[in-house]
Amino acid sequence: MKKTVKDIEVKGKKVIVRCDFNVPLDESGQITDDIRITSALPTINYLLENKAKIILMSHLGRPKGEPNMKYSLKPVAERLSQLLNMKINFISDENVVSDKVKNAADNLKDGEILLLENVRFRKEETENGAEFSKELAGLADIFVNDAFGTAHRAHSSTAGIAKYIPAVSGFLIEKEVKFLGSAIENPKRPFVAIMGGAKVGDKISVIDNLLKKVDVLIIGGGMAYTFLKSKGYEIGKSILDTENINLAESLLKKADKKGVKILLPIDIKASKEFDNNSETSLFDADKISPDYMGLDIGPKTIDLFSEELLKAKTIIWNGPVGVFEMSNFATGTIKIAEALADSDAVTIIGGGDSAAAVAQFGFSDKMTHISTGGGASLEFLEGKELPGIAVLQDK
Repeated sequence: MKKTVKDIEVKGKKVIVRCDFNVPLDESGQITDDIRITSALPTINYLLENKAKIILMSHLGRPKGEPNMKYSLKPVAERLSQLLNMKINFISDENVVSDKVKNAADNLKDGEILLLENVRFRKEETENGAEFSKELAGLADIFVNDAFGTAHRAHSSTAGIAKYIPAVSGFLIEKEVKFLGSAIENPKRPFVAIMGGAKVGDKISVIDNLLKKVDVLIIGGGMAYTFLKSKGYEIGKSILDTENINLAESLLKKADKKGVKILLPIDIKASKEFDNNSETSLFDADKISPDYMGLDIGPKTIDLFSEELLKAKTIIWNGPVGVFEMSNFATGTIKIAEALADSDAVTIIGGGDSAAAVAQFGFSDKMTHISTGGGASLEFLEGKELPGIAVLQDK
Protein backbone atom coordinates (compact mmCIF):
# COMPACT_ATOMS: atom_id res chain seq x y z
CA MET A 1 0.00 0.00 0.00
CA LYS A 2 1.25 3.45 -0.91
CA LYS A 3 0.85 6.57 1.22
CA THR A 4 -1.74 9.09 0.05
CA VAL A 5 -2.19 12.81 0.71
CA LYS A 6 -4.16 11.83 3.83
CA ASP A 7 -1.06 10.22 5.35
CA ILE A 8 1.00 13.42 5.44
CA GLU A 9 0.64 16.95 6.80
CA VAL A 10 -0.09 19.35 3.95
CA LYS A 11 -1.22 22.50 5.78
CA GLY A 12 0.95 25.44 4.79
CA LYS A 13 3.13 23.19 2.61
CA LYS A 14 3.84 23.71 -1.08
CA VAL A 15 2.43 20.60 -2.74
CA ILE A 16 3.18 19.88 -6.40
CA VAL A 17 0.61 17.57 -8.00
CA ARG A 18 1.12 15.67 -11.26
CA CYS A 19 -2.30 15.51 -12.88
CA ASP A 20 -3.36 14.02 -16.19
CA PHE A 21 -4.90 17.01 -17.96
CA ASN A 22 -4.27 15.50 -21.41
CA VAL A 23 -7.75 16.47 -22.59
CA PRO A 24 -9.07 16.42 -26.17
CA LEU A 25 -9.37 19.82 -27.84
CA ASP A 26 -11.36 20.82 -30.93
CA GLU A 27 -9.95 22.93 -33.77
CA SER A 28 -10.71 26.15 -31.91
CA GLY A 29 -8.84 24.93 -28.81
CA GLN A 30 -11.98 24.19 -26.76
CA ILE A 31 -12.01 21.16 -24.44
CA THR A 32 -14.44 18.51 -25.77
CA ASP A 33 -14.28 16.14 -22.77
CA ASP A 34 -13.17 17.25 -19.29
CA ILE A 35 -13.34 13.91 -17.43
CA ARG A 36 -9.58 13.97 -16.83
CA ILE A 37 -9.91 17.36 -15.16
CA THR A 38 -12.93 16.39 -13.03
CA SER A 39 -11.14 13.16 -12.03
CA ALA A 40 -8.40 15.25 -10.39
CA LEU A 41 -10.83 17.38 -8.36
CA PRO A 42 -11.08 15.14 -5.24
CA THR A 43 -7.33 15.49 -4.63
CA ILE A 44 -7.27 19.21 -5.46
CA ASN A 45 -10.29 19.89 -3.21
CA TYR A 46 -8.71 17.96 -0.34
CA LEU A 47 -5.56 20.08 -0.62
CA LEU A 48 -7.66 23.27 -0.78
CA GLU A 49 -9.67 22.28 2.31
CA ASN A 50 -6.47 21.47 4.17
CA LYS A 51 -4.88 24.82 3.32
CA ALA A 52 -2.01 23.60 1.15
CA LYS A 53 -0.25 25.83 -1.38
CA ILE A 54 -0.98 23.95 -4.60
CA ILE A 55 1.13 23.68 -7.75
CA LEU A 56 -0.38 21.64 -10.59
CA MET A 57 1.49 20.18 -13.57
CA SER A 58 0.55 18.03 -16.56
CA HIS A 59 1.32 17.30 -20.17
CA LEU A 60 -1.06 17.85 -23.08
CA GLY A 61 -0.68 16.25 -26.49
CA ARG A 62 2.69 15.61 -28.08
CA PRO A 63 4.66 18.84 -28.46
CA LYS A 64 7.82 16.71 -28.99
CA GLY A 65 9.96 18.35 -26.35
CA GLU A 66 9.67 21.94 -27.52
CA PRO A 67 7.27 24.84 -26.87
CA ASN A 68 4.17 24.73 -29.06
CA MET A 69 1.28 26.92 -27.97
CA LYS A 70 -1.17 24.62 -29.74
CA TYR A 71 -0.58 22.38 -26.69
CA SER A 72 -0.67 25.09 -24.01
CA LEU A 73 -2.54 24.28 -20.79
CA LYS A 74 -4.36 27.64 -20.96
CA PRO A 75 -7.76 25.97 -21.78
CA VAL A 76 -7.22 23.68 -18.77
CA ALA A 77 -6.58 26.68 -16.51
CA GLU A 78 -9.83 28.26 -17.70
CA ARG A 79 -11.86 25.06 -17.18
CA LEU A 80 -10.34 24.47 -13.75
CA SER A 81 -11.18 28.02 -12.76
CA GLN A 82 -14.84 27.40 -13.73
CA LEU A 83 -15.03 24.03 -11.93
CA LEU A 84 -13.42 25.30 -8.72
CA ASN A 85 -14.99 28.78 -8.92
CA MET A 86 -11.68 30.41 -8.11
CA LYS A 87 -8.71 32.06 -9.78
CA ILE A 88 -6.04 29.73 -11.16
CA ASN A 89 -2.64 31.38 -11.44
CA PHE A 90 -1.40 30.05 -14.79
CA ILE A 91 2.04 30.99 -16.04
CA SER A 92 2.58 30.12 -19.69
CA ASP A 93 6.35 29.87 -19.60
CA GLU A 94 8.09 28.09 -22.48
CA ASN A 95 10.70 26.82 -20.04
CA VAL A 96 7.99 25.52 -17.64
CA VAL A 97 10.15 26.42 -14.62
CA SER A 98 11.75 29.88 -14.54
CA ASP A 99 12.54 32.62 -12.01
CA LYS A 100 9.04 34.01 -12.56
CA VAL A 101 7.50 30.60 -11.85
CA LYS A 102 9.73 30.05 -8.77
CA ASN A 103 8.75 33.46 -7.46
CA ALA A 104 5.03 32.70 -7.98
CA ALA A 105 5.42 29.35 -6.17
CA ASP A 106 7.27 30.99 -3.27
CA ASN A 107 4.52 33.61 -2.91
CA LEU A 108 1.57 31.24 -2.95
CA LYS A 109 -0.76 31.65 0.01
CA ASP A 110 -2.55 28.72 1.68
CA GLY A 111 -5.41 27.53 -0.56
CA GLU A 112 -4.06 29.15 -3.75
CA ILE A 113 -3.33 27.29 -6.99
CA LEU A 114 -0.54 27.72 -9.54
CA LEU A 115 -0.70 25.77 -12.82
CA LEU A 116 2.54 25.22 -14.74
CA GLU A 117 2.79 25.13 -18.53
CA ASN A 118 2.89 21.80 -20.41
CA VAL A 119 5.79 19.78 -18.95
CA ARG A 120 6.45 18.24 -22.37
CA PHE A 121 7.58 21.63 -23.66
CA ARG A 122 10.88 20.43 -22.18
CA LYS A 123 12.55 17.49 -23.94
CA GLU A 124 14.07 16.41 -20.61
CA GLU A 125 10.56 15.49 -19.38
CA THR A 126 10.21 12.27 -21.38
CA GLU A 127 13.93 11.50 -20.92
CA ASN A 128 13.43 11.69 -17.12
CA GLY A 129 16.24 14.24 -17.03
CA ALA A 130 17.66 14.83 -13.55
CA GLU A 131 18.00 18.61 -13.94
CA PHE A 132 14.34 19.09 -14.90
CA SER A 133 13.26 16.74 -12.10
CA LYS A 134 15.26 18.89 -9.63
CA GLU A 135 13.75 22.11 -11.02
CA LEU A 136 10.23 20.76 -10.48
CA ALA A 137 11.08 19.42 -7.02
CA GLY A 138 12.60 22.80 -6.11
CA LEU A 139 9.17 24.42 -6.38
CA ALA A 140 7.60 22.40 -3.56
CA ASP A 141 7.90 20.48 -0.28
CA ILE A 142 5.81 17.45 -1.25
CA PHE A 143 5.07 15.63 -4.52
CA VAL A 144 1.65 14.05 -5.14
CA ASN A 145 1.21 11.84 -8.18
CA ASP A 146 -2.41 11.68 -9.27
CA ALA A 147 -1.84 11.00 -12.98
CA PHE A 148 -2.65 7.33 -13.43
CA GLY A 149 -2.77 7.80 -17.20
CA THR A 150 1.00 8.44 -17.24
CA ALA A 151 2.00 6.27 -14.26
CA HIS A 152 3.53 3.72 -16.65
CA ARG A 153 6.00 6.36 -17.87
CA ALA A 154 9.24 7.10 -16.01
CA HIS A 155 9.30 10.83 -16.75
CA SER A 156 10.66 13.78 -14.76
CA SER A 157 7.18 14.82 -13.57
CA THR A 158 5.98 11.29 -12.75
CA ALA A 159 9.02 9.52 -11.30
CA GLY A 160 12.21 11.61 -11.40
CA ILE A 161 10.87 14.31 -9.06
CA ALA A 162 10.33 11.72 -6.31
CA LYS A 163 14.11 11.38 -5.83
CA TYR A 164 14.24 14.87 -4.37
CA ILE A 165 11.08 15.41 -2.26
CA PRO A 166 8.66 13.09 -0.37
CA ALA A 167 6.18 11.47 -2.78
CA VAL A 168 2.66 10.14 -2.13
CA SER A 169 -0.40 9.33 -4.23
CA GLY A 170 -3.53 11.32 -4.85
CA PHE A 171 -7.02 9.85 -4.58
CA LEU A 172 -7.32 8.99 -8.28
CA ILE A 173 -4.25 6.74 -8.29
CA GLU A 174 -5.39 5.25 -4.97
CA LYS A 175 -8.78 4.43 -6.53
CA GLU A 176 -7.25 2.96 -9.72
CA VAL A 177 -4.89 0.71 -7.77
CA LYS A 178 -7.71 -0.38 -5.46
CA PHE A 179 -10.08 -1.43 -8.25
CA LEU A 180 -7.58 -2.88 -10.71
CA GLY A 181 -5.52 -4.47 -7.94
CA SER A 182 -8.43 -6.17 -6.19
CA ALA A 183 -9.85 -7.37 -9.52
CA ILE A 184 -6.57 -9.05 -10.40
CA GLU A 185 -5.53 -10.33 -6.96
CA ASN A 186 -8.81 -11.07 -5.20
CA PRO A 187 -11.75 -11.04 -7.63
CA LYS A 188 -15.26 -12.19 -6.87
CA ARG A 189 -15.89 -15.16 -9.16
CA PRO A 190 -16.73 -15.95 -11.88
CA PHE A 191 -14.12 -13.48 -13.15
CA VAL A 192 -14.56 -12.57 -16.83
CA ALA A 193 -12.23 -10.45 -18.95
CA ILE A 194 -13.17 -9.01 -22.35
CA MET A 195 -10.25 -8.20 -24.62
CA GLY A 196 -10.88 -6.25 -27.81
CA GLY A 197 -8.97 -3.85 -29.99
CA ALA A 198 -7.09 -4.46 -33.20
CA LYS A 199 -3.79 -6.25 -32.64
CA VAL A 200 -3.00 -9.42 -30.71
CA GLY A 201 0.62 -8.26 -30.43
CA ASP A 202 -0.41 -5.28 -28.30
CA LYS A 203 -2.12 -7.47 -25.71
CA ILE A 204 -0.18 -10.76 -25.66
CA SER A 205 1.34 -10.15 -22.23
CA VAL A 206 -2.01 -9.02 -20.82
CA ILE A 207 -3.80 -12.12 -22.14
CA ASP A 208 -0.98 -14.31 -20.86
CA ASN A 209 -1.25 -12.80 -17.36
CA LEU A 210 -5.07 -12.91 -17.36
CA LEU A 211 -5.04 -16.62 -18.19
CA LYS A 212 -3.57 -17.13 -14.70
CA LYS A 213 -6.41 -15.14 -13.12
CA VAL A 214 -9.72 -15.35 -15.01
CA ASP A 215 -12.39 -18.01 -15.35
CA VAL A 216 -13.56 -16.82 -18.77
CA LEU A 217 -11.77 -14.78 -21.44
CA ILE A 218 -13.89 -13.19 -24.18
CA ILE A 219 -12.01 -12.08 -27.29
CA GLY A 220 -13.58 -9.62 -29.73
CA GLY A 221 -12.62 -6.71 -31.95
CA GLY A 222 -9.98 -6.86 -34.66
CA MET A 223 -7.74 -9.22 -32.70
CA ALA A 224 -10.40 -11.94 -32.76
CA TYR A 225 -9.69 -12.60 -36.46
CA THR A 226 -6.10 -13.63 -35.71
CA PHE A 227 -7.44 -16.18 -33.21
CA LEU A 228 -10.05 -17.37 -35.72
CA LYS A 229 -7.34 -17.69 -38.40
CA SER A 230 -5.22 -19.76 -35.99
CA LYS A 231 -8.10 -22.24 -35.88
CA GLY A 232 -7.98 -22.52 -39.68
CA TYR A 233 -11.08 -20.39 -40.29
CA GLU A 234 -11.70 -18.35 -43.43
CA ILE A 235 -11.64 -14.68 -42.34
CA GLY A 236 -11.86 -12.92 -45.72
CA LYS A 237 -10.28 -9.44 -45.80
CA SER A 238 -10.54 -9.02 -42.00
CA ILE A 239 -7.63 -7.46 -40.13
CA LEU A 240 -4.95 -10.06 -39.43
CA ASP A 241 -1.88 -9.86 -37.19
CA THR A 242 0.09 -12.26 -39.40
CA GLU A 243 3.16 -12.39 -37.14
CA ASN A 244 1.12 -13.62 -34.19
CA ILE A 245 -1.09 -16.39 -35.65
CA ASN A 246 1.03 -19.11 -34.00
CA LEU A 247 1.02 -17.17 -30.74
CA ALA A 248 -2.76 -16.92 -30.81
CA GLU A 249 -2.92 -20.69 -31.31
CA SER A 250 -0.57 -21.28 -28.36
CA LEU A 251 -2.66 -18.99 -26.13
CA LEU A 252 -5.78 -21.01 -26.98
CA LYS A 253 -3.94 -24.20 -26.04
CA LYS A 254 -2.64 -22.64 -22.84
CA ALA A 255 -6.17 -21.58 -21.84
CA ASP A 256 -7.41 -25.11 -22.49
CA LYS A 257 -4.69 -26.57 -20.23
CA LYS A 258 -5.51 -24.10 -17.46
CA GLY A 259 -9.24 -24.76 -17.70
CA VAL A 260 -9.96 -21.17 -18.74
CA LYS A 261 -12.97 -20.85 -21.02
CA ILE A 262 -12.19 -18.75 -24.11
CA LEU A 263 -15.08 -17.34 -26.10
CA LEU A 264 -14.48 -16.21 -29.68
CA PRO A 265 -17.10 -14.76 -32.05
CA ILE A 266 -19.35 -17.36 -33.70
CA ASP A 267 -20.88 -14.97 -36.23
CA ILE A 268 -19.62 -11.76 -37.77
CA LYS A 269 -21.12 -8.64 -39.31
CA ALA A 270 -18.87 -7.95 -42.29
CA SER A 271 -18.56 -5.30 -44.96
CA LYS A 272 -17.04 -5.10 -48.43
CA GLU A 273 -15.19 -1.90 -47.50
CA PHE A 274 -14.00 -0.15 -44.33
CA ASP A 275 -16.88 2.27 -44.70
CA ASN A 276 -20.06 2.84 -42.70
CA ASN A 277 -22.18 2.84 -45.86
CA SER A 278 -20.63 -0.16 -47.57
CA GLU A 279 -22.64 -3.31 -48.32
CA THR A 280 -22.86 -5.58 -45.25
CA SER A 281 -23.60 -9.24 -44.63
CA LEU A 282 -23.66 -11.73 -41.74
CA PHE A 283 -21.35 -14.74 -41.82
CA ASP A 284 -20.55 -17.66 -39.56
CA ALA A 285 -17.15 -16.90 -38.00
CA ASP A 286 -15.45 -19.73 -39.93
CA LYS A 287 -16.85 -18.79 -43.34
CA ILE A 288 -16.38 -15.08 -44.00
CA SER A 289 -16.57 -14.42 -47.73
CA PRO A 290 -13.15 -13.67 -49.33
CA ASP A 291 -14.24 -10.16 -50.42
CA TYR A 292 -15.65 -9.12 -47.01
CA MET A 293 -13.99 -7.88 -43.82
CA GLY A 294 -15.37 -8.41 -40.32
CA LEU A 295 -16.18 -5.13 -38.55
CA ASP A 296 -18.50 -6.22 -35.72
CA ILE A 297 -19.74 -9.28 -33.87
CA GLY A 298 -23.06 -10.79 -35.01
CA PRO A 299 -26.30 -11.37 -33.05
CA LYS A 300 -25.48 -14.97 -32.04
CA THR A 301 -22.14 -13.80 -30.63
CA ILE A 302 -23.84 -10.94 -28.78
CA ASP A 303 -26.16 -13.49 -27.12
CA LEU A 304 -23.24 -15.84 -26.33
CA PHE A 305 -21.09 -13.11 -24.78
CA SER A 306 -23.99 -11.44 -22.92
CA GLU A 307 -25.11 -14.73 -21.37
CA GLU A 308 -21.59 -15.27 -19.97
CA LEU A 309 -21.35 -11.69 -18.69
CA LEU A 310 -24.63 -11.94 -16.77
CA LYS A 311 -23.19 -14.88 -14.77
CA ALA A 312 -20.03 -12.97 -13.84
CA LYS A 313 -19.23 -11.34 -10.50
CA THR A 314 -16.14 -9.42 -11.71
CA ILE A 315 -15.70 -8.09 -15.27
CA ILE A 316 -12.77 -6.23 -16.79
CA TRP A 317 -13.29 -4.81 -20.29
CA ASN A 318 -10.41 -3.52 -22.39
CA GLY A 319 -11.05 -2.81 -26.07
CA PRO A 320 -14.25 -2.56 -28.14
CA VAL A 321 -15.60 -5.63 -29.95
CA GLY A 322 -16.27 -3.83 -33.24
CA VAL A 323 -15.59 -0.60 -35.10
CA PHE A 324 -17.95 1.32 -32.80
CA GLU A 325 -16.99 4.68 -34.31
CA MET A 326 -19.14 3.69 -37.33
CA SER A 327 -22.83 3.47 -36.42
CA ASN A 328 -23.45 0.36 -38.58
CA PHE A 329 -20.76 -1.55 -36.67
CA ALA A 330 -21.41 -0.26 -33.15
CA THR A 331 -24.14 -2.74 -32.15
CA GLY A 332 -21.81 -5.34 -30.63
CA THR A 333 -19.99 -2.81 -28.46
CA ILE A 334 -23.30 -1.20 -27.39
CA LYS A 335 -24.76 -4.60 -26.43
CA ILE A 336 -21.65 -5.54 -24.43
CA ALA A 337 -21.89 -2.20 -22.60
CA GLU A 338 -25.59 -2.91 -21.94
CA ALA A 339 -24.76 -6.36 -20.55
CA LEU A 340 -22.24 -4.80 -18.16
CA ALA A 341 -24.76 -2.13 -17.16
CA ASP A 342 -27.37 -4.82 -16.41
CA SER A 343 -24.90 -6.99 -14.50
CA ASP A 344 -24.57 -6.98 -10.71
CA ALA A 345 -20.84 -7.70 -11.10
CA VAL A 346 -17.97 -5.36 -10.26
CA THR A 347 -17.44 -3.80 -13.70
CA ILE A 348 -14.09 -2.22 -14.55
CA ILE A 349 -13.49 -0.46 -17.86
CA GLY A 350 -9.81 -0.38 -18.78
CA GLY A 351 -9.58 3.11 -20.21
CA GLY A 352 -8.89 4.05 -23.84
CA ASP A 353 -11.46 3.14 -26.50
CA SER A 354 -13.59 1.08 -24.08
CA ALA A 355 -14.02 4.10 -21.82
CA ALA A 356 -14.80 6.28 -24.85
CA ALA A 357 -17.43 3.79 -26.04
CA VAL A 358 -19.10 3.53 -22.62
CA ALA A 359 -19.22 7.34 -22.40
CA GLN A 360 -20.48 7.73 -25.98
CA PHE A 361 -23.37 5.33 -25.42
CA GLY A 362 -24.37 6.76 -22.03
CA PHE A 363 -23.38 3.88 -19.73
CA SER A 364 -20.60 5.54 -17.70
CA ASP A 365 -22.67 5.92 -14.52
CA LYS A 366 -23.61 2.22 -14.62
CA MET A 367 -19.99 1.01 -14.35
CA THR A 368 -18.23 0.40 -11.04
CA HIS A 369 -14.97 1.94 -12.22
CA ILE A 370 -13.72 3.50 -15.45
CA SER A 371 -9.94 3.70 -15.62
CA THR A 372 -8.44 7.01 -16.71
CA GLY A 373 -5.38 5.33 -18.23
CA GLY A 374 -5.55 2.99 -21.21
CA GLY A 375 -1.84 2.20 -21.48
CA ALA A 376 -1.31 2.29 -17.72
CA SER A 377 -4.23 -0.05 -17.03
CA LEU A 378 -2.95 -2.50 -19.66
CA GLU A 379 0.50 -2.59 -18.06
CA PHE A 380 -1.11 -2.99 -14.63
CA LEU A 381 -3.15 -5.95 -15.98
CA GLU A 382 0.09 -7.38 -17.37
CA GLY A 383 1.38 -7.48 -13.81
CA LYS A 384 4.04 -4.81 -14.40
CA GLU A 385 5.11 -2.35 -11.73
CA LEU A 386 4.31 1.18 -12.88
CA PRO A 387 7.25 3.62 -12.39
CA GLY A 388 5.00 6.52 -11.32
CA ILE A 389 3.55 4.38 -8.53
CA ALA A 390 6.72 2.46 -7.58
CA VAL A 391 8.44 5.73 -6.49
CA LEU A 392 5.73 6.63 -3.96
CA GLN A 393 6.28 6.10 -0.23
CA ASP A 394 4.96 2.89 1.29
CA LYS A 395 2.55 3.02 4.21
